[in-house]
Amino acid sequence: MIRILIAEHLPLVRRGLLATLDAEPDLRVVAEVCRPDEVLPAALSSGPDVAVVDLELPGLPVAAALAAQAPRCGVLLLSAKPNPGQVRKALSVRALGFLSLCVAPERLAEGVRQVAAGRRAIEAELAVAALQSATNPLTRRELDVLRIAAGGARSTEIADQLFLSVGTVRNHLSRIMCKTGARNRLDAVRIAIDFGWL
Repeated sequence: MIRILIAEHLPLVRRGLLATLDAEPDLRVVAEVCRPDEVLPAALSSGPDVAVVDLELPGLPVAAALAAQAPRCGVLLLSAKPNPGQVRKALSVRALGFLSLCVAPERLAEGVRQVAAGRRAIEAELAVAALQSATNPLTRRELDVLRIAAGGARSTEIADQLFLSVGTVRNHLSRIMCKTGARNRLDAVRIAIDFGWL
């Protein structure tokens, strides 16, 4: 019997995951939580083989904490809008699985079985896209500028936060748009997020 912990902040989705996984004869949900701070205590007390965690929980810090403090519990991350950058980030925190919330129930159950067996469970298209996506062309400073710009800050605000001149910030933004092929700073933010650079 594979023991499962579900970590999902939306009650309706959590109940759907519970019903789907408990319907399988070899799977049993032993714990369900709705907040990130509840995951590790629940994992340590219930001893699951697999934690099914919503990426929006947020799942990446949860996966990292489980890998460090409950290494026998494999992590399967779920995303409503999966992209290659998320896959790379998931792998960087040692999650074994990464699936879309849109997968068929049978695929989810199979993914749980794969993770419980210590194997990867990643949708093929996402895995290929993650391998093919470009390496990050942005410097650390350009990423700092873009991260602040992502919050809607103007050039003057970015300059104040990073102790740069407005001209330097504009030069960074110009180089960012060139390197990413973006039309504007919002497009550059979207591209950087999709590729997992931010």
